[in-house]
Amino acid sequence: MKRVILSIALQACIALIVNAQSGTNSPYSQFGYGLLADQASGFNRGMNGLGLGFREHNQVNYLNPASYSALDSLTFLFDTGITLQKTNFEQAGQKRNANNADLEYAVAGFRAFRNLGMSFGIVPFTTIGYNYAVSEVVGGSMTTSAKNSYQGNGGLHQAYFGMGWQPVKGLSVGANISYLWGTYSRSVVNSYTDSYANTIAKQYEGDVRSYKLDLGVQYTAKIGKKDWLTLGATFSPGHGLGAEPQCRVISTNAEEGVADTVSYSIANALSIPNMYAVGVMYCHNNQWKVGVDYSLQQWGGETFPVYSNDNGTPSFTLRKVLKDRQKVTVGGEYCRDEYGRGFFKRIKYRAGVSYATPYVTVNGIDGPKELSASFGLGLPIINNYNNRSLLNISAQWVRSSATGLIKENIFRINVGLTFNERWFAKWKVD
Repeated sequence: MKRVILSIALQACIALIVNAQSGTNSPYSQFGYGLLADQASGFNRGMNGLGLGFREHNQVNYLNPASYSALDSLTFLFDTGITLQKTNFEQAGQKRNANNADLEYAVAGFRAFRNLGMSFGIVPFTTIGYNYAVSEVVGGSMTTSAKNSYQGNGGLHQAYFGMGWQPVKGLSVGANISYLWGTYSRSVVNSYTDSYANTIAKQYEGDVRSYKLDLGVQYTAKIGKKDWLTLGATFSPGHGLGAEPQCRVISTNAEEGVADTVSYSIANALSIPNMYAVGVMYCHNNQWKVGVDYSLQQWGGETFPVYSNDNGTPSFTLRKVLKDRQKVTVGGEYCRDEYGRGFFKRIKYRAGVSYATPYVTVNGIDGPKELSASFGLGLPIINNYNNRSLLNISAQWVRSSATGLIKENIFRINVGLTFNERWFAKWKVD
């Protein structure tokens, strides 16, 4: 119990760090709730986020809470990971680079009772982070130019507790209940080199304090002497977040230095949609594991607060500017002998590819589609004290592109360490 409390305290410290940082420089994070996080731990990332049908005894697979029932009965798992990211932006023949580092997640899991596993942790939901400016000459003037500066940060995070139970052989059910929290801050500043022109600043803020529920199920059937098939599915019901986003429009007279502020707010304006996901995993001789996942997030039915000044009439209203998001992932893992004595026999080789449609619109057109691929290794840590822990290392490439918009090439390195401690064994002395 002391070690469990210590793990919770460590995750609370990590939550403070995660809440104060952003893992992106993407201008696309200024739309909607920001960029949607992969929500994958170290071993999932090597397969590009695959995992709905995976049941691992030595990894926390929070993509499907039904998998917790497969956790080893003698160990306590603690998994944390960091990501190093390099992004190349390209538009109209111009290229820019940006670097990020992010402490992304911390999760733990253990077997509480027979056929009942538990997990808790902190994982990202969305991320916001950008800072850029665009300048252009005003009309036919050769001396006056306009500059639009865009800046934003924040995001939403989940602190979850989950349980997975196997009521009958082959069938498992589970649930994660999460505290969903976070803030976002965005601003657009319109300024001019003409000292007599007003500066217009629009500031957007939101503060979320709500919950999220994820339900999961898995069914495993033996289809051959050395072959198993696992079907997995999850469902997250949509609901209002009870937040009150705000917008402030500040007009500053450049000559007199006098500012005029108009404030807007909308009560109960934010919400998350129904989210569905299904997956299948085929396992051969506990060496080959291959699978396919499909997910659907029904953002198209949700509204989001937008400021507009149509026909000279300013307003801050709810509009349907989001889209349903679909994602397909294919991947797998190979390990020659998970319980072998040799180091190389126990290495896990992983790979995966994904395709995802956008959930946001940009100036009335669809946002960027995503094509991504990853490769990863699960390296066993072998020493006199512990030979069950794993170092998960993966590399991922993501291509985000849309017609007429910025193209992004993202290269990520994720390093995750899974501590596997034998806490619950009963020792006997002769």
